Amino acid sequence: MDKKKLAIVVPCYNEEESLKENIPVLKNTLDALIRRNVITDDSFICFVDDGSRDRTWRIVESAHKEDTKHVKGIMFTRNFGNQKALLSGLEYAHNRDVDCAITIDADLQQDESKIEEFINKYNEGYEIVYGIRKDRKTDGILKKFTSYAFYTFMNMMGARIVPNHSEYRLMSRKALDTLELYQERKLFLRGVFFDTGLKSDHVEFDVKKREHGDSKFTYMSLMKLAAEGITSFSVRPLRLIFYIGIIISLVSLLWGCWTAYRVFILGIHAHNHIDYYEIFEMFMSGLQMLCIGVIGEYVGQIIQEVKGRPRSIIEKELD
Repeated sequence: MDKKKLAIVVPCYNEEESLKENIPVLKNTLDALIRRNVITDDSFICFVDDGSRDRTWRIVESAHKEDTKHVKGIMFTRNFGNQKALLSGLEYAHNRDVDCAITIDADLQQDESKIEEFINKYNEGYEIVYGIRKDRKTDGILKKFTSYAFYTFMNMMGARIVPNHSEYRLMSRKALDTLELYQERKLFLRGVFFDTGLKSDHVEFDVKKREHGDSKFTYMSLMKLAAEGITSFSVRPLRLIFYIGIIISLVSLLWGCWTAYRVFILGIHAHNHIDYYEIFEMFMSGLQMLCIGVIGEYVGQIIQEVKGRPRSIIEKELD
């Protein structure tokens, strides 16, 4: 079987501590695959510095000087976000005619030793191979709950994604070509690749403990990712607002009829129900604000698309 040209894309944001240890690990992994004739000698690792404020870029530059053939780098002018960093790295790989590309986090909690299994799946004819976490032993109770809630909520809202899959995946040349067809400013990559319908499979891996630094993916960023993913791939929340409006209108009509019956037929004065009305009014006010917020998210997405601003801006590139 012909050897494949592989690109490993690594998004980085303030990963100085991790990169010191993990760049040699990734280089050794790449070198081993080259020696075993799994991939071609012009395969490479592309580090995307997403506006880091520490020495991340200097470390990437140093690694590039040591091995210009196998270590590449992209530096953004500022922090544009994880999805933009991944997308920029994949575009870089696509423009250099790779046969396939793998994305992996800089902390290497996603087991890099599984990369060969990804390639084997690709050689079997799969266009996309997802990395699936076997368990969450390294996560606390809150992290486990929020992760479960994230995947459940995303699928309920119509943004279909693969459970227990983050950004550890292999994409074939065909998958990268297909990605070029998606021209939105804010791409939710987990949803995009699921949406393509390309032949896919998965590789299971054990999550390693993070050895250096702290995770840059906070609960707030998880909520932001969920909001962008849902508004990018589904109008189900807007439909829910429509259905809620119908239900509340019916409830209000029935309540009005019931109140009129009690006042005019049973002779019970309406002021006895003021407390219940105030509670209902407060509930309705909160619900209205929620609905406006959901609509606002969609309007915000439309504004971003209409403006047509660049997804990211590259300041430096190491080729």
